[in-house]
Amino acid sequence: QVHLVESGGGLVQPGGSLRLSCAASGFVFSKNAMSWVRQAPGQGLEWVSGINSAGEFTNYADSVKGRFTISRDNAKNTLYLQMTSLKPEDTAVYYCAEGGFAPASAILNRGQGTQVTVSS
Repeated sequence: QVHLVESGGGLVQPGGSLRLSCAASGFVFSKNAMSWVRQAPGQGLEWVSGINSAGEFTNYADSVKGRFTISRDNAKNTLYLQMTSLKPEDTAVYYCAEGGFAPASAILNRGQGTQVTVSS
């Protein structure tokens, strides 16, 4: 059974930084592309970033390019999202997802999410 557990969310001021983590289990993490998606209040699910199985290639939504960095540690079955220069419009629940290397790629499973709030 796929299990994805996000952590690291919280309240941060505009311009601040946060690092999200996602602990994965129940599948062969090192053989799967992974991604982060988010959902702002009253909005649909938005793809944020994806990374291939080996961590060599990454993709980003235009809205976060240059500010967010996705990475993974296959030895620890963990996915990360380093977020810098945060803006109020980044406020959302962030989900770790299996699949989703690119915006049109299928997402197979996702976690319960972690809340990120950017506010002064």
